[in-house]
Parts: sequence; C-alpha cells; structure tokens
Amino acid sequence: MKRVLLVDDHQMFLEALRSLLEKVPDLEVVGVVRNGLEVVPMAQQTAPDIVCMDIGMPGMNGVEATRQLVAAFPRIKVIALSTHVDHIYVTDMMKAGASGYVSKSEGGKELLHAIDAVTLNRTYWCPSATEALARTMNAADANTNAVQALGERELQVLRLVADGLSSADIAAQLNIAQATVDVHRRNIMRKLGLHSAVELTRFAINHGLVDD
Repeated sequence: MKRVLLVDDHQMFLEALRSLLEKVPDLEVVGVVRNGLEVVPMAQQTAPDIVCMDIGMPGMNGVEATRQLVAAFPRIKVIALSTHVDHIYVTDMMKAGASGYVSKSEGGKELLHAIDAVTLNRTYWCPSATEALARTMNAADANTNAVQALGERELQVLRLVADGLSSADIAAQLNIAQATVDVHRRNIMRKLGLHSAVELTRFAINHGLVDD
C-alpha cells in the first residue's frame, strides 16, 4: 500500500484528487495540506511514501516546501502538481528534489503514471514538462553555439557594450576606430539574432560574460 499526502490550496482540486486516488486499490491518502508551511509537520505525523505537491501556495511555495521536505525525509518522493508548465518551474522543482512533475491540465492518468514511476525510484515528467525542458535545452545549445561563433574582439566589444560603454568609449578603450566598433556590434547582433544594446546586455549577463 502506497501512502500519499496531498498538498494543494484549492479545495475543489484537492477533493477531486482525493476521490481519484481513493479509487486505486493500492493507494491510501493519509492526509491533506493546504499550506506549504504545514507540509513537513504533516509528513512527520502521517509518514507518506509520496507527496503530491502544488507549486503555488500561500505561506510557503511548493519549491521551498519540497526542499525542506526532502532534506528532512529523503525517502519521500515528491511529485509536483501545477497549472504552469514552464521550464523555470520544472527546473526549480527538480533542483528542490522532486521526482516527478505533472500538469494539472493533463489529468489523473498522468499522475497515476508518475506515482507508479517514483515508486520504482524512477523520475517522471509529463509530456508538456518534457517539451518545456527540451525547448530550453535546445535554446541553450543554440546560444552556446552562438557565443562560440564570436571572435575574440567581438567578445571584447560585447562585454564593453554590456558594461554600458558607447561605441566611442569602446573605440578609445580598445584603441580602434569607432567605425570598426560599429561593424563588430552589427556582426555580434547578426550572429546572436539580437537587435539592441539592452538585448546584448541581457545576453552577456545570462551567459556569464559580465557580472549582473
């Protein structure tokens, strides 16, 4: 018998989820929590095998609640439940220690698949979460390749643009003509698919080329 603790601040969703799981012969819902702050104390009381964790909750969100729960009870498996399927939410829950991620819109069957998987010490990400992660990885690979395509001088110019220097200032610092700086800026934008100094700055920060 797998013991399940449900964590969500929406009463109707909780009731529907509990009704679904109680129909499964080898599952037992041992508790219901509507606030992230109550997760660890309730887990201590009920000793669940699996916690179905909503991400957006009052008091403490699901990411932090998962982090604290896994630190206190490493054997407990956490399955994230969310209306949001964005790579940020998925990766945050992964880093916090969740073993699965299920979109609320994808229905109960996905959750049951996730429960079966984590019971076998496997991870499970619903199709939309997997797609979100794949898109992010593909974008990261593309950006990494773009950085590698920049020449040494172009990287110098990019860093100085991100530091807020004008083309004239960059030219003076690098001891090159301003027209040459402008050429480098156009080439950088073309290679990275960017269109403004603001976008160049954001790109440089995101890729660790300058300090935030």
